[in-house]
Amino acid sequence: MSTPLDLPGWRHLYSGKVRDLYSPEDPSDERLLVVASDRVSAFDFALEPGIPQKGALLTALSRWWFDRLAEGSDPIPNHLVAGEIPAEVADRAMLARKLEMLPIECVVRGYLTGSGWAEYQAEGTVCGIPLPAGLQNGDRLPEPLFTPAYKAPMGEHDENITFARTEELVGAERAAQLRDVSLAVYRRAAALAAERGLILADTKFEFGVEPSTGLSAGEDGVLRLADEVLTSDSSRYWDAEAWRTGSTPAERMASFDKQIVRDWLAAHWDKQGTPPALPADVVARTAERYAELLHRLTA
Repeated sequence: MSTPLDLPGWRHLYSGKVRDLYSPEDPSDERLLVVASDRVSAFDFALEPGIPQKGALLTALSRWWFDRLAEGSDPIPNHLVAGEIPAEVADRAMLARKLEMLPIECVVRGYLTGSGWAEYQAEGTVCGIPLPAGLQNGDRLPEPLFTPAYKAPMGEHDENITFARTEELVGAERAAQLRDVSLAVYRRAAALAAERGLILADTKFEFGVEPSTGLSAGEDGVLRLADEVLTSDSSRYWDAEAWRTGSTPAERMASFDKQIVRDWLAAHWDKQGTPPALPADVVARTAERYAELLHRLTA
């Protein structure tokens, strides 16, 4: 993992698999600086080498989506705040308000693929939710599914959980709000992507609330969309025309995300020990897909 930058006026707090977090040296400043690196992760491992310009591409896409979702008659509050971002990271950082992050990864699946397809083949379900028989890899689901996961501590794997378990973790009212907002955001984003010839197959959101004295798990306070949103790292995007005309799963699911990385790693690593280095052609093709997605959505 790369060494965090020394940013004047900011103190490094934490580095995750792909992002670095800083707080102001001024203790009266309540903002955070979230810096997206070029690191890439798959199967809960940070990989080498990084994807060139990934941090800038994903930050631009997150900013664009935050702006779109804040528009209209039903705006979605988010974590962004105004202010000057250090020049060294201006293209790949966001200023954010401090939030109490909820321990739920809010996954929404609109199409049958990935781990959902594997479970469906074995059990006829996705995250325990029964589905009609006869579906194929890449098929659109009858309705988008909210399939939450518990955000495990650093170094551990996230765990798919039931909605009942979500209620235990954050309370029934907050769990229902997470489900309803996640599904609403997915539907809005999927419709906008469709206008640009793209399918949003699935995605995951993270939410937080502004800290309040005496509150636990964010029972009260404004729910805010946080972290990254609808990026190539957190979502699966497919080319709609390829999906409509493709005769095989690979042809149908021409992707604009890190599926190239996942596929190569799954074919060349048994998930034991340190992951192998990504070859140059995988890195280059992934970078091209990230850039093309940003262009197709925002141009």
